[in-house]
Amino acid sequence: MNIDDIIQNVPVDQIAAQLGIDPDQARKAISLGVPAIIGGMQENAKDPAGEQSLAQAIGQHNSTLADGVLDGDESIDRVDTTDGEKIVGHVFGGNEDQVMHQLGGASGTDGGLMKKLLPILAPIVMSYLAKRLMGKGGSGDSPSGGMGDILGQIIGGSGRQGGSHGGGLADVLGQVLGGGGGGGAKQGGGGLDISDILGGLLGGGRR
Repeated sequence: MNIDDIIQNVPVDQIAAQLGIDPDQARKAISLGVPAIIGGMQENAKDPAGEQSLAQAIGQHNSTLADGVLDGDESIDRVDTTDGEKIVGHVFGGNEDQVMHQLGGASGTDGGLMKKLLPILAPIVMSYLAKRLMGKGGSGDSPSGGMGDILGQIIGGSGRQGGSHGGGLADVLGQVLGGGGGGGAKQGGGGLDISDILGGLLGGGRR
Protein backbone atom coordinates (compact mmCIF):
# COMPACT_ATOMS: atom_id res chain seq x y z
CA MET A 1 0.00 0.00 0.00
CA ASN A 2 1.30 3.49 -0.88
CA ILE A 3 -0.03 6.98 -0.27
CA ASP A 4 -2.61 6.68 -3.05
CA ASP A 5 -3.91 3.46 -1.51
CA ILE A 6 -4.23 5.18 1.87
CA ILE A 7 -6.27 7.99 0.29
CA GLN A 8 -8.51 5.55 -1.57
CA ASN A 9 -9.17 3.43 1.53
CA VAL A 10 -10.00 6.22 3.97
CA PRO A 11 -13.74 5.80 4.83
CA VAL A 12 -15.04 8.79 2.88
CA ASP A 13 -18.72 8.29 3.68
CA GLN A 14 -18.09 8.11 7.42
CA ILE A 15 -15.94 11.24 7.37
CA ALA A 16 -18.46 13.08 5.19
CA ALA A 17 -21.25 12.23 7.63
CA GLN A 18 -19.16 13.25 10.62
CA LEU A 19 -18.24 16.59 9.05
CA GLY A 20 -21.66 17.18 7.50
CA ILE A 21 -20.45 17.54 3.92
CA ASP A 22 -21.01 15.85 0.57
CA PRO A 23 -18.92 12.67 -0.01
CA ASP A 24 -17.41 14.18 -3.16
CA GLN A 25 -16.23 17.19 -1.15
CA ALA A 26 -14.84 14.90 1.51
CA ARG A 27 -13.02 12.82 -1.08
CA LYS A 28 -11.32 15.85 -2.61
CA ALA A 29 -10.39 17.27 0.80
CA ILE A 30 -8.92 13.91 1.86
CA SER A 31 -6.89 13.67 -1.35
CA LEU A 32 -5.29 17.00 -0.43
CA GLY A 33 -5.07 16.46 3.31
CA VAL A 34 -3.04 13.24 3.33
CA PRO A 35 -0.24 14.55 1.06
CA ALA A 36 -0.22 17.82 3.01
CA ILE A 37 0.45 15.94 6.25
CA ILE A 38 3.25 13.98 4.57
CA GLY A 39 4.61 17.21 3.11
CA GLY A 40 4.67 18.85 6.51
CA MET A 41 6.52 15.84 7.89
CA GLN A 42 9.03 16.18 5.06
CA GLU A 43 9.81 19.76 6.02
CA ASN A 44 10.22 18.88 9.69
CA ALA A 45 12.45 15.93 8.79
CA LYS A 46 14.92 18.19 6.97
CA ASP A 47 16.27 19.03 10.40
CA PRO A 48 18.06 16.09 12.14
CA ALA A 49 16.28 16.76 15.42
CA GLY A 50 12.97 16.95 13.60
CA GLU A 51 13.69 13.68 11.83
CA GLN A 52 14.47 11.96 15.11
CA SER A 53 11.39 13.44 16.76
CA LEU A 54 9.18 12.22 13.92
CA ALA A 55 10.61 8.71 14.04
CA GLN A 56 10.01 8.58 17.80
CA ALA A 57 6.46 9.87 17.43
CA ILE A 58 5.65 7.28 14.78
CA GLY A 59 7.02 4.54 17.02
CA GLN A 60 4.70 5.62 19.84
CA HIS A 61 1.51 5.30 17.81
CA ASN A 62 -0.86 2.35 17.74
CA SER A 63 -0.04 0.33 14.64
CA THR A 64 -3.46 -1.39 14.55
CA LEU A 65 -5.58 1.74 14.03
CA ALA A 66 -4.84 2.05 10.33
CA ASP A 67 -5.62 -1.63 9.72
CA GLY A 68 -9.07 -1.38 11.24
CA VAL A 69 -10.08 1.93 9.71
CA LEU A 70 -8.59 1.49 6.23
CA ASP A 71 -9.87 -2.08 5.93
CA GLY A 72 -13.36 -0.98 6.91
CA ASP A 73 -13.45 -3.18 9.99
CA GLU A 74 -13.64 -0.30 12.46
CA SER A 75 -15.46 3.01 12.61
CA ILE A 76 -13.72 6.33 12.15
CA ASP A 77 -14.96 7.06 15.67
CA ARG A 78 -11.98 5.10 16.96
CA VAL A 79 -9.65 7.87 15.80
CA ASP A 80 -8.37 10.05 18.64
CA THR A 81 -8.83 13.54 17.19
CA THR A 82 -7.24 15.14 20.26
CA ASP A 83 -4.06 13.29 19.38
CA GLY A 84 -4.64 14.28 15.77
CA GLU A 85 -4.76 17.96 16.71
CA LYS A 86 -1.41 17.60 18.46
CA ILE A 87 0.13 15.90 15.42
CA VAL A 88 -1.17 18.58 13.06
CA GLY A 89 0.03 21.34 15.37
CA HIS A 90 3.48 19.81 15.54
CA VAL A 91 3.71 19.26 11.79
CA PHE A 92 2.62 22.75 10.71
CA GLY A 93 3.56 24.80 13.77
CA GLY A 94 2.73 28.49 13.54
CA ASN A 95 1.62 28.13 9.92
CA GLU A 96 -1.28 25.83 10.77
CA ASP A 97 -4.06 28.36 10.13
CA GLN A 98 -2.55 29.46 6.82
CA VAL A 99 -2.14 25.85 5.69
CA MET A 100 -5.78 25.12 6.55
CA HIS A 101 -6.89 28.20 4.62
CA GLN A 102 -4.91 27.19 1.54
CA LEU A 103 -6.14 23.60 1.63
CA GLY A 104 -9.71 24.74 2.19
CA GLY A 105 -9.61 26.98 -0.85
CA ALA A 106 -8.06 24.29 -3.02
CA SER A 107 -10.61 21.70 -1.95
CA GLY A 108 -13.61 23.97 -2.43
CA THR A 109 -14.49 23.82 1.27
CA ASP A 110 -13.01 26.13 3.89
CA GLY A 111 -10.21 26.28 6.42
CA GLY A 112 -12.51 25.48 9.32
CA LEU A 113 -13.53 22.19 7.75
CA MET A 114 -9.93 21.25 6.97
CA LYS A 115 -9.08 22.00 10.59
CA LYS A 116 -11.57 19.29 11.55
CA LEU A 117 -10.48 16.87 8.83
CA LEU A 118 -6.71 16.80 9.30
CA PRO A 119 -6.89 15.68 12.97
CA ILE A 120 -8.91 12.69 11.73
CA LEU A 121 -6.40 11.84 9.02
CA ALA A 122 -3.18 12.43 10.98
CA PRO A 123 -3.53 9.54 13.47
CA ILE A 124 -4.38 7.17 10.59
CA VAL A 125 -1.24 8.22 8.73
CA MET A 126 0.90 7.88 11.85
CA SER A 127 -0.59 4.47 12.64
CA TYR A 128 0.13 3.21 9.15
CA LEU A 129 3.72 4.44 9.36
CA ALA A 130 4.05 2.74 12.75
CA LYS A 131 2.79 -0.52 11.29
CA ARG A 132 5.34 -0.40 8.50
CA LEU A 133 8.13 0.59 10.88
CA MET A 134 7.44 -2.38 13.14
CA GLY A 135 6.78 -4.82 10.32
CA LYS A 136 9.15 -6.76 8.14
CA GLY A 137 10.00 -3.66 6.14
CA GLY A 138 11.34 -1.92 9.20
CA SER A 139 14.54 -3.91 9.61
CA GLY A 140 17.18 -1.64 8.16
CA ASP A 141 20.85 -1.22 8.96
CA SER A 142 20.03 2.02 10.76
CA PRO A 143 16.85 3.73 12.02
CA SER A 144 16.92 6.29 9.20
CA GLY A 145 17.62 3.68 6.55
CA GLY A 146 14.79 1.44 7.69
CA MET A 147 12.40 4.37 7.91
CA GLY A 148 13.53 5.60 4.52
CA ASP A 149 12.77 2.26 2.88
CA ILE A 150 9.33 2.12 4.48
CA LEU A 151 8.36 5.66 3.57
CA GLY A 152 9.72 5.20 0.06
CA GLN A 153 7.31 2.32 -0.48
CA ILE A 154 4.39 4.25 1.01
CA ILE A 155 4.79 7.26 -1.23
CA GLY A 156 5.23 5.15 -4.33
CA GLY A 157 9.01 5.26 -4.67
CA SER A 158 9.33 1.68 -5.87
CA GLY A 159 12.89 0.80 -6.67
CA ARG A 160 14.27 3.42 -4.31
CA GLN A 161 15.97 1.92 -1.33
CA GLY A 162 15.98 4.61 1.30
CA GLY A 163 16.60 7.68 -0.85
CA SER A 164 19.80 8.94 -2.38
CA HIS A 165 21.89 9.71 0.67
CA GLY A 166 21.38 7.39 3.59
CA GLY A 167 17.63 7.10 3.32
CA GLY A 168 16.79 10.02 5.61
CA LEU A 169 13.15 10.88 6.13
CA ALA A 170 13.55 14.25 4.41
CA ASP A 171 15.01 12.68 1.25
CA VAL A 172 12.30 10.06 0.96
CA LEU A 173 9.36 12.26 1.93
CA GLY A 174 10.67 14.84 -0.50
CA GLN A 175 9.40 12.64 -3.33
CA VAL A 176 5.87 13.65 -2.32
CA LEU A 177 6.46 17.35 -2.95
CA GLY A 178 9.42 17.13 -5.32
CA GLY A 179 7.97 14.38 -7.48
CA GLY A 180 11.25 12.68 -8.35
CA GLY A 181 10.09 9.11 -8.88
CA GLY A 182 7.20 9.50 -6.50
CA GLY A 183 4.51 8.99 -9.08
CA GLY A 184 1.43 11.14 -8.61
CA ALA A 185 1.63 11.15 -4.85
CA LYS A 186 2.55 14.81 -4.70
CA GLN A 187 -0.78 15.68 -6.26
CA GLY A 188 -4.10 16.03 -4.57
CA GLY A 189 -7.57 15.74 -6.05
CA GLY A 190 -7.96 16.93 -9.61
CA GLY A 191 -4.22 16.86 -10.26
CA LEU A 192 -3.51 19.77 -7.90
CA ASP A 193 0.10 19.96 -6.81
CA ILE A 194 0.42 20.20 -3.03
CA SER A 195 3.65 22.18 -3.30
CA ASP A 196 1.93 24.74 -5.51
CA ILE A 197 -1.03 25.01 -3.16
CA LEU A 198 0.99 25.43 0.01
CA GLY A 199 3.80 27.47 -1.50
CA GLY A 200 6.30 28.44 1.16
CA LEU A 201 4.01 27.74 4.10
CA LEU A 202 5.39 24.30 4.91
CA GLY A 203 8.32 24.08 7.23
CA GLY A 204 6.85 25.80 10.24
CA GLY A 205 6.68 22.74 12.45
CA ARG A 206 8.55 22.57 15.72
CA ARG A 207 11.92 20.83 15.55
